[in-house]
Amino acid sequence: MSKSDLEMTDYSKVIHDGLWNNNPALAQVLGLCPLLAVSGTVINALALGVATMMVLIASNLAVSLLRQYIPNEIRIPVFVLIIAGFVTIVELLMHAYLYNLYTVLGIFVPLIVTNCAIIGRAEGFASKHSPIPSIVDGISMGLGFTGVLVALGVIREVLSQGTLFADASLMLGDWATTITLFENYDGFLLAALPPGAFIGLGFLLALKNIIDQNMRKRRVSRVVVEVLDGKAEAVLSQPD
Repeated sequence: MSKSDLEMTDYSKVIHDGLWNNNPALAQVLGLCPLLAVSGTVINALALGVATMMVLIASNLAVSLLRQYIPNEIRIPVFVLIIAGFVTIVELLMHAYLYNLYTVLGIFVPLIVTNCAIIGRAEGFASKHSPIPSIVDGISMGLGFTGVLVALGVIREVLSQGTLFADASLMLGDWATTITLFENYDGFLLAALPPGAFIGLGFLLALKNIIDQNMRKRRVSRVVVEVLDGKAEAVLSQPD
């Protein structure tokens, strides 16, 4: 295997881990506070997911660049300080350009600082790898977290309001409109409440487990078939 092939394999593993195998929300079950509190609508979930991804990418890059200069004894406080700096930047940008959305998200934007997924990637990956893999890890982990947020937002908004992209103008501007799926829909109150968020996340976790189990069964079946085929070829190749 050439060096380029090895690097491609490593990057593909990093991406697959962030999106699926080691997904912050579905595999590590981290960041539950914003995941459950802000996923009432698709737009709120998407906005917080994008903000979290921006902080993940920037903090991973900064930690990777500074990892050789940070004393091991104080690395966690330094990581938190770096993350807090980028969260402040994101918060100020949202306050300046997306103020109405910022007021809706409220305390959950500054609380990105305490998101264990971001601190965990800084400690577990960025502090041990060069900048490019750290950026790839930040993007994949951010997309994985955002994907789960949006999926949960879709489930809760459709069940509670019968719409998609409610208040989309808060993030996308005046041209964005709400998609009404069910006319005169009374709404399913449980989906809008915190217990509904837990139930929705539980269904997503169950779905991931089912998919993983089916994938493992297919891999085992493929290995068994390959072994049996190899034994058959060995028998046929033997001289009479």
